[in-house]
Amino acid sequence: MESQRSLLVIGLALVSFLLWQQWNIDTAPKPVTPATQQDSNATGGSADLQLTTADAEQPATNTVEAARTIAISTDVLQLKIDTRGGDIVALQLPAFELHKGEGDAYPLMRKLPGFEYVAQSGLIGRDGPDDSRNSRPVYTATQSSYTLTDGAEELIVPLTFNRNGLTVEKRFIFKAGQYDVRVEYLLHNQSGEVKTVQPYQHLVQTIDSGKKSSMMMPIYRGAAFGTSSERYNKYAFDDMQEKNLLEATTGGWVAMLEHYFVSAWVPDQQTENQLYSLVRNGQGAIGAKGPAVNIEPGAQATLGSTFYAGPKDQDHLANIANGLDLTVDYGFLWFISQPLFWLLTTIQGFVVNWGLAIICITLIVKGAMYPLTKVQYESMAKMRNLKPKIDELQARYKDDRQKMGPAMMELYRKEKVNPMGGCLPMLIQMPIFLALYWVFVESVELRHAPFILWINDLSAQDPYYVLPVLFGLSMFLMQKLTPMQVTDPMQQKIMMWMPVAFSVFFLWFPSGLVLYWFVSNLISLAQMLYIYKGMEKKGLHTKKA
Repeated sequence: MESQRSLLVIGLALVSFLLWQQWNIDTAPKPVTPATQQDSNATGGSADLQLTTADAEQPATNTVEAARTIAISTDVLQLKIDTRGGDIVALQLPAFELHKGEGDAYPLMRKLPGFEYVAQSGLIGRDGPDDSRNSRPVYTATQSSYTLTDGAEELIVPLTFNRNGLTVEKRFIFKAGQYDVRVEYLLHNQSGEVKTVQPYQHLVQTIDSGKKSSMMMPIYRGAAFGTSSERYNKYAFDDMQEKNLLEATTGGWVAMLEHYFVSAWVPDQQTENQLYSLVRNGQGAIGAKGPAVNIEPGAQATLGSTFYAGPKDQDHLANIANGLDLTVDYGFLWFISQPLFWLLTTIQGFVVNWGLAIICITLIVKGAMYPLTKVQYESMAKMRNLKPKIDELQARYKDDRQKMGPAMMELYRKEKVNPMGGCLPMLIQMPIFLALYWVFVESVELRHAPFILWINDLSAQDPYYVLPVLFGLSMFLMQKLTPMQVTDPMQQKIMMWMPVAFSVFFLWFPSGLVLYWFVSNLISLAQMLYIYKGMEKKGLHTKKA
C-alpha cells in the first residue's frame, strides 16, 4: 500500500462521513403530527403557556396602555421588547455583520411575515398574569428607548404591571460587553390573599426557516437542552413535532442554535425546573418552568433567569451554565476538538491572524504525528520489498488457502514486518483530521476572519478558487512521488483523476479548511522526501520497481 493511497483513504473517509451525514439530513422522515395530537402532547405541563405573540392583537384587560415596542441598545446588543408580555421580539448583534463589508448587523432574532424567532418569558400559575386564562399583560415603561452610555457598566430596563393586587416589575439588566441578560421579576403582593405564580421562559421559532445545511458546510439549526445528568442534547424540530420534551432537572438550560450563534434561557440553577417543548401553528418552542412560588399578603419575592443571545463563545457559555459551551458542537470527537481549539486560539493570540494560526496548528499537528507517519511509510516500504516473496507464496499455495495463511504469517514474523503497520497509524490520525475539521467549521472566530490578499473570509469559499487548485497540484505531486502498485487500467485512471475530483469537491469548502488541507499536503511532501531518503540509506526501496 502506498502512502498516497493512505492519504486518499483519509480524504475519502471524510467525504463519506459528510455524505452520510447529509444523507441523514435529506432523507430523514419528516413526522407530521396532527394539531389534536400536539395539543395532547402539550398537556404535560405546557397547556397553560401562551406560545406565540399572535395574541398581541387581543385587547388587554385591566390596563389602558396600548402595547408598543421599546428599543434597547448596548455596545454588543440591539433589541426590541414588546410591552405586551415583555417579550424580546427582535435582536441584532452589531459586532457581527450579516454580509461581510456591508455593515449590516446580524439579525439573530426577528419577527417577519412568515417567520418568527422570539424569546418569551412570564409568570403562569393560578395568579400569574401570563396564564393562558388571561390575556398577556401589557407592561408600563417610562421610556420608549434605552441606551447603555459610554463608560456605563450596567443598564436596567424596568417594566411594571399590576393585576388584582399583585404588582410585577419585570426588569432586564444589561452589562457592558456581555451578551447575557439578567431577567428578574420583583413581585409585591398588596392584596389580602396568598398569590401563587410560576416562572417560565422559552424560545419560539417558526419551524420551516428555509435555511438548510449543506454537505460542504454541515450546520444544525434547531433546539438543544442540558440537564444535570446529560450536559448536552440536540432536540430538532422534527423531534418536537413527533413528541414534546418533558424533563425534570435541577438547573438545566434550553437553547436555539444556528451555526455560529445561539440564544438560550438559563433558569435558576438551584431550583427543580421542568424543561419542555411544544409545537403550535407551525411554531416550535423549547423552554423551562420553575417551581410554583407562594407570596403571602404584604410580602415580596424576586424570581430570575438569564437570557443569552450571541456568538458561541465557549469560555463564556461554560461560565453561564454547565454544558452550554457544548452548543459549539464538535460531535463525538469533542474531547479532541476542544484541546485543538484551545491550541488554535492560543496560537492566534501570538500571530494575530487566523490563517497563520491554521498554518501553525497544521505544522504542530503534523509534526506531532511524524513518528506515526514514519512508521507508516517504513512499513509500506517493507511490504513493497516483500512483494516478490509474497507473490511466490501466493503462486505456490494458490490452490490451498488454508496453508497460505500460516505461510504468510511466518514470512511476516521472519522478516519482522507488520502487515497492519501502514494502516494503524492512518487510523490513529483520522480522528485528529476530523476533529480539526469540526474546529474550523464550528468556530465563530473564523467567521469573516481575513487571511491575506484575496482571502478576506476564512469561513467562505475561495472566491477565485486558487486554494483548491493549489491543493490539487500538491495532491498530484504526492502521487508522482509515490507511484502506486496498481495494475488494473481502470484503477489507474481513477487514481490519476483523483486530484482533479478532490479539487472540484473543495471548490465549495470554506477557504480555512482548504488552507489546512493544502498546508497539510505540503508538509506531507516534505516529510515523505525526508523519510524516503532515510529509507534508501537503509536499502529499502521507496518506489515501485
